[in-house]
Amino acid sequence: MLRYETASSASPAAVWSLLARPDRWHEWAWHVRGAWGLGSPEVRPGARGAVRLLGALPVPVRIVAVDPGRSWSWRTGGVTFHHRVDARTGGGSVVGIDIDAVRPVLAVLRRTYGPWCRHATRVIAERAAAV
Repeated sequence: MLRYETASSASPAAVWSLLARPDRWHEWAWHVRGAWGLGSPEVRPGARGAVRLLGALPVPVRIVAVDPGRSWSWRTGGVTFHHRVDARTGGGSVVGIDIDAVRPVLAVLRRTYGPWCRHATRVIAERAAAV
């Protein structure tokens, strides 16, 4: 599993509102230009839909788990992306994106998508704290 996370002064609730609402994903994921069928206003367990990447490419996904206010995961192909927010002792939160797949796929994702996940956690942490 690959893990990317960033500490934030934002409350877990502020982070969750960015993480769990498909209509807000474009605020922290520059490559996401739409999502449908995944739940509204928040992701819904078992929902099947798609995410439009880079303005053109629809990628089918399924929401495989939701722990309201804490985490949600989706699967596409053989890759699972886990989005989470953890409360920090003393206030604030930790924003995380974890990726799980077979080892050869993880090796490729570490070099290609991993840097973007690291950046996304920073953007979420900053935007949630600015509210």
